[in-house]
Amino acid sequence: MVKIENIRPGDIEAESFRIIGELLGDRKLDPRYEHIIKRCIHTSADFDYADSLYFSEDAEERIARGIREGAVIVTDTKMAQAGINKAGIAKYGGQVLCYIGDSDVAEEAKSRGLTRSYVSMEKAARLGRPVIFAIGNAPTALMAICDLAEAGQLDPVAVIGVPVGFVNVEASKERLIRSGIPCIVARGRKGGSNIAACIVNAIQYSFEEEF
Repeated sequence: MVKIENIRPGDIEAESFRIIGELLGDRKLDPRYEHIIKRCIHTSADFDYADSLYFSEDAEERIARGIREGAVIVTDTKMAQAGINKAGIAKYGGQVLCYIGDSDVAEEAKSRGLTRSYVSMEKAARLGRPVIFAIGNAPTALMAICDLAEAGQLDPVAVIGVPVGFVNVEASKERLIRSGIPCIVARGRKGGSNIAACIVNAIQYSFEEEF
């Protein structure tokens, strides 16, 4: 029989992170990104994130600065949008937006034979504001971001590229890395909307603790 420990609600997260540290053992994580890696593990119970997360040199700093300066965060799913701590983003004048369910996006995607994820990134490119992308589901969203950047129509603050799946997932992530766009990427097939949201949250929680 599995023993159930009596832990106060406020202590559950702290105990979870203690267990994660214990299970990581002697594995050394990059101290610059340890808080993000551990939160991804905490969110998924998947220790592969200790090895698969890629960070371009200034991506986390750009995301933190962007949040502080009121950048818009655009997600590819309502789930990722729902999972981001929007109160923390709004405190600095930012918003968390998702266009995937918009009727104009659906109509244009159908008429052009594209995915709604692709067209929703095009819509985000027309915002005229600094944008951080948090992509957890659609590789075509990453492709759109890269296409728009190459065409000079988009200059993202940074991209969190962690779509999950099998078709074009790995290729889209590697293209993002090669593009030179500041990014945080979960290499391989793993990822998801929950991981995209938790990376945003990990970054904003880390600088909230400074004050």
